[in-house]
Amino acid sequence: MSLEPPQSVEKLQTALHAKAKAAPGYRFYLLYDKLYRWDILAHAYERCKANKGAAGVDGQTFADIEALGERRWLEALAKELKDKTYQAAPVKRVWIPKADGKQRPLGIPTIRDRVVQMAAVLVLEPIFEADLQPEQHAYRSGMGALDAIKKVQSLLDAGHTDVVDADLSGYFDSIPHHELFQCVARRVSDRHLLHLVKMWLVAPVEETDEKGRKQRTTRNKDERKGTPQGGVLSPLLANLYMRRFILGWKQLGHADRLQAYIVNYADDFVICSRGQAEEAMATMRAMMAKLKLTVNEQKTRRCCLPDGTFTFLGYTFGRHYSRQTGGAYLGPRPALKKVRKLCREVSAMTDRRTSLGDVGEKVKKLNQKLNGWANYFCLGPVVRVYEVVMKHARRRLRRWLCAKHKVRKGEYARYPNEYLHQQLGLVQLRTMGRNLLWANA
Repeated sequence: MSLEPPQSVEKLQTALHAKAKAAPGYRFYLLYDKLYRWDILAHAYERCKANKGAAGVDGQTFADIEALGERRWLEALAKELKDKTYQAAPVKRVWIPKADGKQRPLGIPTIRDRVVQMAAVLVLEPIFEADLQPEQHAYRSGMGALDAIKKVQSLLDAGHTDVVDADLSGYFDSIPHHELFQCVARRVSDRHLLHLVKMWLVAPVEETDEKGRKQRTTRNKDERKGTPQGGVLSPLLANLYMRRFILGWKQLGHADRLQAYIVNYADDFVICSRGQAEEAMATMRAMMAKLKLTVNEQKTRRCCLPDGTFTFLGYTFGRHYSRQTGGAYLGPRPALKKVRKLCREVSAMTDRRTSLGDVGEKVKKLNQKLNGWANYFCLGPVVRVYEVVMKHARRRLRRWLCAKHKVRKGEYARYPNEYLHQQLGLVQLRTMGRNLLWANA
């Protein structure tokens, strides 16, 4: 099924966006009834289903809903919304390992709550999209992380090489509810929809400890801050609050006064300036304090190019030398830790201690992993990086094939590069890189 919105939903979104764009001070007061419209609720369900995801605290899966009857399930949910008897369930918390060894909390609402939140996103996103700033690149249609990378590159090319490499501590968990609610209410006066947003913000969190015991906490409600990562509405709310900082930076004159410009993606941002990074960093700290957000002092630093380097969204910016002319230039390259992470993942996929299944399926999965990585890491001098990645992938696939077919000697003679690529169909990333931006620099 296509995930493009039905014509009726698209028509509503277009009208909401046009009104918000034409009247920046307008507050929308009749929105709640749109949430239980059949076309919106059904499309919200399909969007959530396409995203898959685990079950929430109630254990209900999409398979369970299909067995019950999707239409019947949606009709019951629509009735709850219409009768205003809908109540949000607690959010299931799981912990995701980070590259630095720490763990990041992830909140998993029930499918029921995810669908209602998605319906709210379908209605609210066109309104707030009209207000988001061009510096913001995350969670927006037609924009992405690579656009943010290209924007940083354009600022460096224009001489803004004194950079604040900023980091916030637990941004999603720190957003203050009162101030965030002001951001929402600036555009929305529908009290029933505002009640839903508040309900989701203060929902309890359920966590299972090492002994299998379930515990529920109300930290968000008690501390009046935080929007759980993993919630469908959280990205929009995070963008909305970050807008306060970015808009304030410009309206207070810091961008023009310091010749310092922000590039933002979710909770990551850099400030590119012309020799004013120290003052820009001090100003940013003061603004974040007023916004009740915490700057991670250990990771926030000043970086002066071309001598220094900084990493943003998986790319390391610094000095490079052209392979054609030998001349120096500033630009991005895939960060070393991202290359190492990919190599570890390829190694795990070709571990000889795991199942030695079908060769075609193994190569297919490897190609998906390599292509997906290269689709993002395609900017900068990538040819040499691709050579490293492909050398590792070929070596690991050879060893896996030897284990599968019990070959003890002559693995290179038995499985040369031509065999891996031409016979088995292993992707060759270097040929992809030649036509990409900056690829041969």
